[in-house]
Amino acid sequence: FQCSTCQKTFKTSPELTIHKRSHTKEKPYQCCFCPKAFSDLSNLNKHKLSHTGEKPFQCSTCQKAFKTSSNLTVHKRSHTKEKPFQYFYCPKAFSHLGNLKRHKLSHIGEKQFPCSTCKKAFKTSSDLTRHNRSHTGEKPFQCSSCQKTFKTSPELTRHKRSHTKEKSFQCCFCPMSFSVLSSLNGHKLSHTGEKPFKCCTCQKAFNHLHHLNTHKLSHTGEKPFQCSTCHKAFTRSSYLNKHKQSH
Repeated sequence: FQCSTCQKTFKTSPELTIHKRSHTKEKPYQCCFCPKAFSDLSNLNKHKLSHTGEKPFQCSTCQKAFKTSSNLTVHKRSHTKEKPFQYFYCPKAFSHLGNLKRHKLSHIGEKQFPCSTCKKAFKTSSDLTRHNRSHTGEKPFQCSSCQKTFKTSPELTRHKRSHTKEKSFQCCFCPMSFSVLSSLNGHKLSHTGEKPFKCCTCQKAFNHLHHLNTHKLSHTGEKPFQCSTCHKAFTRSSYLNKHKQSH
């Protein structure tokens, strides 16, 4: 089954039908909870779980529950240490296909998804979608406990742990534990003294990637966080949030 627009081929007619909507931009499946619409019924069903909070897929090893079977499959690899997705240009392997695709871009270096508002470019469409929310202020992920909203699903997941008090990431050097893996990794550097993130312009090193990214702006002069009301721009999102309170 071949697409008459781009000549891409598919194994089944339904797959071709779904693909054609990427050209026509048709989204016939409407969410009954919010204005979002989808080109694929399965994507709509996955999206609905962000409203209902339902997690029907449970890990038999640790009882952690997930919204989709694919998320459960990826999670199980954290127990088995399986990494089935390997890149043939380097030895790195990944437990998730999406992580492999992102890694490939580090070799290519191409950024083919430009922002129509500020012209900043991104390696993946999902990165562009997340970035666009810095302009629109959209926060589509809502906490079912306190109704607070977030720009990304991982932010919501981290926030939920403030209600459950779950801290599943344990430091191997001391008794401290954390609700977020990145916080644990950052904490470990306080034991090792390692500063793995180095500026390619001045060689200054940092123990956190976000500290390096903020530092780089001192070289480029870039101010990626813009106020939608007065268009004043800032180097940090925290500065923008403080500024917004003046409006």
